[in-house]
Amino acid sequence: MIGLTNRQARQFMLLKQGLLGEYRFIGKQGAYEYVRQAGCIQFDPVDACGKNAELTLQSRVKGFTKKMLYELLYEDRLLLDFPDKNLSILPMEDWPYFERYREAARKCGKQFPELPKLEEQAKNYIAGNGPVSSDDLPIEGDIHWHSAIHWSGEWHGKTKAARAVLEQLYSAGELVIHHKQGARKYYALAGDHVPAKILDAPDPLPDEFEHLKWRVLRRISATGLLWNRPSDAWLNIWGLKSPERNRAFRELLEEGKILEIQVEGIKNCLYCNAGDLPLMDQVLMDGTYKSRCEFLAPLDCFLWDRNLVKELFGFDYRWEIYTPAVKRKYGFYVLPILCGERFVGRIEAVAEKKAGVLTVKNIWFEDGIRQTKKLSHEIDQCVKRFAKFNECKEIWRG
Repeated sequence: MIGLTNRQARQFMLLKQGLLGEYRFIGKQGAYEYVRQAGCIQFDPVDACGKNAELTLQSRVKGFTKKMLYELLYEDRLLLDFPDKNLSILPMEDWPYFERYREAARKCGKQFPELPKLEEQAKNYIAGNGPVSSDDLPIEGDIHWHSAIHWSGEWHGKTKAARAVLEQLYSAGELVIHHKQGARKYYALAGDHVPAKILDAPDPLPDEFEHLKWRVLRRISATGLLWNRPSDAWLNIWGLKSPERNRAFRELLEEGKILEIQVEGIKNCLYCNAGDLPLMDQVLMDGTYKSRCEFLAPLDCFLWDRNLVKELFGFDYRWEIYTPAVKRKYGFYVLPILCGERFVGRIEAVAEKKAGVLTVKNIWFEDGIRQTKKLSHEIDQCVKRFAKFNECKEIWRG
């Protein structure tokens, strides 16, 4: 077992995430490398000042632009839109590991006798006409259907047939998202865009429990440190109840794939990927790193276990987007402000794209944070970078 001080644990997580010290991830290649390290980054369509996946990358990747992520997804095809931790973006190379979920979607679709004929119509139309959205697919009417796309069996009742058939084919792996225009998705045949060696590869982990272990290890790697407790970090891992999670941690530890960490002041043991031992050794030997100021995404990998973040960093974050306005403590789309090794506050900023203006509506500082000239300068510089990321030439302060 490795013992860490609270500060060393914070440093380890921040360094693993690429949020402390010199930038480890640079440019488009750096964006790809970070997604590979994390396994997946969550996608959310809300765009107040960048979508969640874009916000995740801008805080870690030097010189990141939204165009880079678009190219990685829809031109280079190195990344893929697909459910993982809810709707996510993941490396294309991980496609084979999710075959069991595509198969589950196929079985789900067989419950609806209207679908097979519509699926053939849709595939034939795309083959002859290219990528299509549900608004453009010439299939009329509604059908009874529930979505397999979130792997939740969510019942929709009557659904627009064009939308239903495209989402069904997508979740079954016969279509991929070709590109997006705003929130509108355009679908294309998977065989035209997924490399054959990946598309046709067998599931590398056909054993159900070995697959669960792979996903648990992946989530530990995504956050840096995790404990064996119920957590939002495990969202959308089918079949992972407490007994399965306990067994997965036990076997991963026995196999030497994870390391047990005891952090001062925290009752539960934490765990990291054994491949991160060199980084752990660096933290144990060093201790001084260049400070950076970054705005984090609401669904950032670093924040997947908010209870752990609260214990380690003393920062209690809640995304209030779904909280009624009168009950919000802060705002609709508020981002944590990380400065060096601590969270210093929260910011609500709105990018008005047509006007080219980033409006900083409010900044809330955490209790006990001294608003020094140095801190104000660091946040101001971060706001300027954030405006550039949002392609805004002006900054207005509310």
